[in-house]
Amino acid sequence: MSAAPPDRTTACPPWHRRARHALAHSLRVRLVALFVVLALAMAAVFVGGMQYALSIGWRDAARPLVMDYVDKLAAEIGSPPSVERAQALVDRLPLRVTISGPSVNWRSHPDVPDYLPHWRDSNRLSQEEHVLERRTADGHRIQFALSVSAWNDRPRFIGWVTLSLLLLFTALAYRRVRRLLRPLDDIRAGALRFGAGDFAQPIAVRHAHHPDELGELAGTINTMAADIRQMLDAKRSLLLAISHELRSPLTRARLNTELLPETAELQASREALLRDLALMRDLVTDLLESERLSVRHAALHCEAVDLHALAQEVVDSLGQPVQQDLADDLPVLQLDPARMRLLLRNLLDNALRHNTKAPQAPLLRVRATAQAGVELSVRDFGAGVPPDQLPQLAQAFYRPDAARTRDDGGVGLGLYLCKLVALAHGGTFRIDNAGPGLVITVTLPPSPLHATP
Repeated sequence: MSAAPPDRTTACPPWHRRARHALAHSLRVRLVALFVVLALAMAAVFVGGMQYALSIGWRDAARPLVMDYVDKLAAEIGSPPSVERAQALVDRLPLRVTISGPSVNWRSHPDVPDYLPHWRDSNRLSQEEHVLERRTADGHRIQFALSVSAWNDRPRFIGWVTLSLLLLFTALAYRRVRRLLRPLDDIRAGALRFGAGDFAQPIAVRHAHHPDELGELAGTINTMAADIRQMLDAKRSLLLAISHELRSPLTRARLNTELLPETAELQASREALLRDLALMRDLVTDLLESERLSVRHAALHCEAVDLHALAQEVVDSLGQPVQQDLADDLPVLQLDPARMRLLLRNLLDNALRHNTKAPQAPLLRVRATAQAGVELSVRDFGAGVPPDQLPQLAQAFYRPDAARTRDDGGVGLGLYLCKLVALAHGGTFRIDNAGPGLVITVTLPPSPLHATP
């Protein structure tokens, strides 16, 4: 069966969502953004300050000198104005001269538009040029245009250079920060490994002889992981030792109980004792099985299993009414039949235990999934549990009501074992409120355990 093409919208979110997510969750991206904003702010302040300083310098220092110099230039042109002298000034100095009056009308740069009237005031400074005007004794008006574009362009050039250098320094700082924060990636990966129960590979500590703060953090987490591993190993060893040691006394006690004479006076006590011994034996068996399945790479004895026939067999062995919805087109999977019987039996026992006052029997449903796997679910029609307790139901030794007895709710290993069996087969385990009752769903994958009939 060919897989459907992935949804590009789901697989690759838009760039602005990725940017917002990175800005909200990535310390590295936030530091880089801070560096960029800081560089832009510093460049803007520097350029603005330079332009303001030059304008203040022009107004307070250079302008009086220029005004005095323009008076000398006007006197050099003479009265009446001499075009030859004006042309000589234009050739010698970066000026534009315009002469207008009763006898002489001349422009040094006829291709340049006339000056705007509101810039003819000698006390005002234009952004591009400063227009200064002098009148001669015979009524002529001489205008000098002093270009200050180079003065204005110089701060812009300095600003761009400064901004480029700041961005360069920001890039270098980003590389340095990325290198400094690289141990965080190792710490995150190590924490995920430890959370999954893999304590074999500790977090790498850079410069172990002289660690920095992140190195000390990694070392502390490694120490914590080693302590947790020791506690888990000690707990597992204790449970295994107790379980193994209890098996022999329980077997002898059961044998001695069965050898008691079957008299009327002892029959009730004998049956009660045999019942209690059977419960203790089942508890020890569940403890051993939970420890075997809780380790990574649990050993499974897989073979081709017909889940329809296996489910029917388990239901018949219970001897209690169970509704069945078993599909006929179930694929044959490579499963561990003993563990699958344990899973089905525990799920049905749990449903029957909480279904005593319900109007209908529990429902067992087994169906094929669209991916050629199998989904089986068991639902009871009892009171259910509060939603906040659902995540804890599949934990070892957890019971919603701690005051319940073994007959009411067991010791809290049944659903835990079911979850371990499902995960050991590469499947999923989910508990939901069904209203009324609970529904427990186990999904078994088709590969790599799928086999053709």
